[in-house]
Amino acid sequence: MDHRSYSWMGAETALSFIKKESIPLIFCSSKTRWEILPLREKLDNHDPFISENGGAIFIPENYFPFSFEYTKKEKGYQIIEFGFPYSEIKEHLRKFTQKFQINVKGYADLSSEEIAFETGLPLVEAKLAKQREYDEPFRIENATDDQVKMFLDELANEDLQWTKGGRYYHLTGKSDKGRAVKELIRLFRKKEKRIITIALGDNQNDFPMFSEVDYPILVQNSEGTYTLPPNHTHLELAEGMGPVGWNQAILKRIALLRK
Repeated sequence: MDHRSYSWMGAETALSFIKKESIPLIFCSSKTRWEILPLREKLDNHDPFISENGGAIFIPENYFPFSFEYTKKEKGYQIIEFGFPYSEIKEHLRKFTQKFQINVKGYADLSSEEIAFETGLPLVEAKLAKQREYDEPFRIENATDDQVKMFLDELANEDLQWTKGGRYYHLTGKSDKGRAVKELIRLFRKKEKRIITIALGDNQNDFPMFSEVDYPILVQNSEGTYTLPPNHTHLELAEGMGPVGWNQAILKRIALLRK
């Protein structure tokens, strides 16, 4: 999706192709489930999805023709949870903010109107973004690089971890996109004898996911550059930002696989 408009316009060709070929399309996002559900409805998507940087996998009931372990069943989904409850995440962030006397603003501190202003989301979508379950987006204000490093290092020593998205840091439990993707791939491989997996992303919070798939593809970020991980020799680099880069990369990779 486009960093500013949140539109997927520009990816229609690849999306239509994926739909026609019945290729599972998995949302793996920092967004909440309440943000993802309307997107899936608009795209007529019925596949599992992963919310809040790997906080949980949501699998439609009866999607897999076998039983598997899950945490809970809710609103037509079998949910596999990896993340800590949001109340714990918020409390950890509050505790360390006070300890370091550093100015941190999380989504819990911001109104829906403030989130809409900062992100460009419509107000109704900003309200959905506040309905978090596993992950707290936050920003650090008026701090030196050393203060930021000390703060983030300390957070990571408390059975927590942080990552960086396009706009915010994100505090989570011991969950990430990679762990959730790995489990979902395991279920798909139980269903199908052989699968090929492709993952696309443009920022640091996508790096764990890249390690779990056959073809990791890095899309240009909102500045038209690449946010490269330390080891990026295995990555394909998409030509283009957001949905345009995503569209081109998907069509190119599938064409190569079918040769």
